[in-house]
Amino acid sequence: MPSTGADPKAVPTELESGSAGTDRATSQAGTVAAPGRGFSGQGPRPRGVPAWVWALPPVAVLALVFLYPLALVVQQSFTTDSGDVSLAPYGDVFASEAFRSALGTTVWLALGATAGCLVLGFALALVIAFVPFPGGKAVAKFIDVFLSFPSFLITLALLFVYGSVGMANGMWTGVTGASEGPFDFLTTPWGVLLAEITYFTPFVMRPLLAAFSQIDTSQLEVASSLGARTGRIVRQVILPEALPALAAGGSLVLVLCLNEFGIVLFTGAKGVTTLPMLVYSKAILESDYPAACVVAVVNVAISVGLYGIYRVVSRRAGA
Repeated sequence: MPSTGADPKAVPTELESGSAGTDRATSQAGTVAAPGRGFSGQGPRPRGVPAWVWALPPVAVLALVFLYPLALVVQQSFTTDSGDVSLAPYGDVFASEAFRSALGTTVWLALGATAGCLVLGFALALVIAFVPFPGGKAVAKFIDVFLSFPSFLITLALLFVYGSVGMANGMWTGVTGASEGPFDFLTTPWGVLLAEITYFTPFVMRPLLAAFSQIDTSQLEVASSLGARTGRIVRQVILPEALPALAAGGSLVLVLCLNEFGIVLFTGAKGVTTLPMLVYSKAILESDYPAACVVAVVNVAISVGLYGIYRVVSRRAGA
């Protein structure tokens, strides 16, 4: 008697047939929609504009605004007053006592300010990060705001406090009746050093606070429970974690101090001539443009070299 139901053996065959058909349809759809082909499935997609074409406008603007003036400065540094191209301007500048004195003053001020910023910044960052006190978060946020302040503003504030007619000298003369106060260090190299440390310390504290936030506090608790004193915890637990941030912040401060002009100018320090001040003096006061360009090229070369070191240290600190 003929069976009215479907043949069980035919089911897999139909499923296989359907699966194959589906695969073929999918393959055909993939062929039509394949990347790089048109709707007809033939021929490559038209190429777009090369990436280097889009880079030309910003590179041209950068070259016109920054590189071209810098090239003019370098060219002028090799040009004598008579218009000849020579190394004589470099020889004259390097042989002058003013350049050697300015270079030495710039280096020792930058190194002294960097050392002071590292010590003070590390101590303040430790207090903010690990010593709870009211307003600690507000102080940490204020550091970010402080970074946006111009350098002359800090120098002006110090003049209001420690200047010859500042608050400190005014209180001294009011109490003692003296004709003048004892605070006159702002017009000396030590005043410039104090102003630079005051202004650049937050540049060290910012990376330190970021590094301290990554320290697991359980390590500090374990060290404390084992009897380690505060000094040993800072030296053996916190300091190793902070070394990359200290190196990055110190490198940045060193570069900034080498090029600082506003602080030295606003303090009015007598006899304190740095390389930026020497450029200003040669170009504006003496109109000796070849000498000014020579000093500027030397200053730029030192700054670029130190900035390269800063970038290397920053990458390692980030890693």
